[in-house]
Amino acid sequence: MVFMCGVYRGKFAAVKRCRHRASGTLYAAKCLRRRRAGWAAAVHEAAVLQQCRGARHVVGLHEAFDGGGELTLVLELAGGGELQHTLDRGDLLGESLTCRLLAQTLRGLAPLHALRIAHLDIKPQNILLTAPLPDGDVKLCDFGISRVLSEGVEVREIIGTPDYVAPEILHYNPISLATDMWSVGVLAYVLLSGGHSPFGGESVQETYCNITQCRLDFPPDLFSDVSSVAIDFVRSLLRPDPRDRMTVEQSLQHPWVRGSGAVPRPITLAADKTPRRQSASPPPPRTPTALLPDCLHHRTVVY
Repeated sequence: MVFMCGVYRGKFAAVKRCRHRASGTLYAAKCLRRRRAGWAAAVHEAAVLQQCRGARHVVGLHEAFDGGGELTLVLELAGGGELQHTLDRGDLLGESLTCRLLAQTLRGLAPLHALRIAHLDIKPQNILLTAPLPDGDVKLCDFGISRVLSEGVEVREIIGTPDYVAPEILHYNPISLATDMWSVGVLAYVLLSGGHSPFGGESVQETYCNITQCRLDFPPDLFSDVSSVAIDFVRSLLRPDPRDRMTVEQSLQHPWVRGSGAVPRPITLAADKTPRRQSASPPPPRTPTALLPDCLHHRTVVY
């Protein structure tokens, strides 16, 4: 494996584009030094990705190396970049394309939920595209703060990204798979509205207050061209009580996702609908060792 130029540095890791010497296949290498915060989360992410090998809408893990104090995850390269970049450009996806992207996001969540793994950070930054839109498909990524939910064991943590966090997290109630479904509802609202958060306030505290009170509305200037069945999909997920939300399987069977309610609309540039600024995600807390990182190879990566 040889690393090429072009580095993206996040809060805890650097992501580099790399090429397999023998095959010429391009990958994304996520590199993290052992002494940095987030090491445990990266090891956990490798274990989760190993469990999800073969899932079509989850980014693929090719190999993982623990070499000389640095952990490297060699991941499938998604050429279309983050879905967030599309929103940052002010592009309106249209209802038909939004429906397709959300259906693929749900299909990415389905194998996770079947393993009782909650992603807990569903947002446009963690949705990669295999190619630029409208042709690109969804790949879920970044499982560093995901949690394995064992039967009979309650998990209570303040975790996630402010605009996408579910009410039960803010109330310090148990996390469940339904916590992800709230985030999917927020994602649907954001994509349908051209980048506007349903609960975004002037501060994180105001955003949290809006979430806990579930202050949800659909302004006509943002939703006049959105079908009622699409709005019903969002409402069916943004419910304060987790027990009232659709599951991932029920969401995939919703009439809108099944294609009966989508209203095609072309992608257009809308500079007057600037996405609200996303609050920074808090550092991931200590990750439990419910999944053993047996996928790691103690080998040195050649740079």
